[in-house]
Amino acid sequence: KVIIIRNHELSPTSSAGPFGANNELLSKVTKEQVYDFGHGTMPCQGGTTTMVYDQASGQVELQYLSLAGTIRNCAGGPTPWGSWITCEEDTTSGRSEIEKSHGFNFEVPASATPQLFAPEPLSEMGRFNHEAVCVDPRSGIVYQTEDRQDSLIYRFLPNQPGRLQMGGKLQVLGLTDAASFDTRNWKNLTTEKMELNKSYQVRWMDIDEVDSPDDDLRLRGFDQGAARFARGEGMWFGEKEIYFACTSGGHKGFGQIFKYTPSASEGQEGESAAPGTLELFIEPNDMDLIQSADNLTVAKNGHLVICEDLKTPRIVGVSPSGEIYHIAKNVGFQSEFAGGCFSPDGEELFVNIQGPGLTLAIRGPWGKLA
Repeated sequence: KVIIIRNHELSPTSSAGPFGANNELLSKVTKEQVYDFGHGTMPCQGGTTTMVYDQASGQVELQYLSLAGTIRNCAGGPTPWGSWITCEEDTTSGRSEIEKSHGFNFEVPASATPQLFAPEPLSEMGRFNHEAVCVDPRSGIVYQTEDRQDSLIYRFLPNQPGRLQMGGKLQVLGLTDAASFDTRNWKNLTTEKMELNKSYQVRWMDIDEVDSPDDDLRLRGFDQGAARFARGEGMWFGEKEIYFACTSGGHKGFGQIFKYTPSASEGQEGESAAPGTLELFIEPNDMDLIQSADNLTVAKNGHLVICEDLKTPRIVGVSPSGEIYHIAKNVGFQSEFAGGCFSPDGEELFVNIQGPGLTLAIRGPWGKLA
């Protein structure tokens, strides 16, 4: 059986949410169980639900609310220690009807026992317009994307791997080839363009004031020499490398996929002598192949499976050599695919259609992708 944790990208004013159309169910929870109670009149509607799915029967056996009171939970990623990091794609603060600042990650245990988990923000991972995370199982280091047109890539070095609540150090990605670098490759930019399939050495820089009350983390990071990206979206750890999508990058703005290979001494002394490397893996600039690459995951055979963010989106496959092919197309709803991930045995692909709130289970054989 499979435990699936689903994000709900809802705003405080969303008409559908966990508390009912008129918050008539809000009395069933305590204020402490909801991150932002909204003074009891406008509770934040975002969060996660958890379901237990029986692969043999194709039936959902159980589903429950597992995190409440957040805003626009978008993407995130699994941890090697049995939990899901869900990310707020929002930096709301200072509104009279909202009680707390937003723009944080939250950890949700993967549990088959229903529980509304304590909503503890992982504040030292940074406050910004989060999208996705992935964890290197070898080191426990967490990598993060940011959904902004001038976004950065972040790395979180935990004080205690596997215990993110204990804090750590946030860093931003730069390239040693230049003091600063713009990877977006937009045709109107006069900066040096990033070459396809070229390996660039990476340097990671500390950044302070990670609570960022002015929502300027990316701007201060760029001023320090961090590389700039075009809407960092989905991110996933492969075998020994990390893939992430930039939805609006590329000469024509149709999207890019990057590959980061960590250093053998990632996050440790000696990393600068043999740093990690970044590669622009694909940038097809051809909407017939791929456009608006968003969430992504990695199949057991190393192929990428990518969800497009379009009115009529596709699920797109990319082989380890960069060959692009199409798996499926959404013709039923004008809404993006999201949240692609595989069952632990690699035989079933789960994917959401965001607008109508549907989750699909698609059986393989995924090992024969070509």
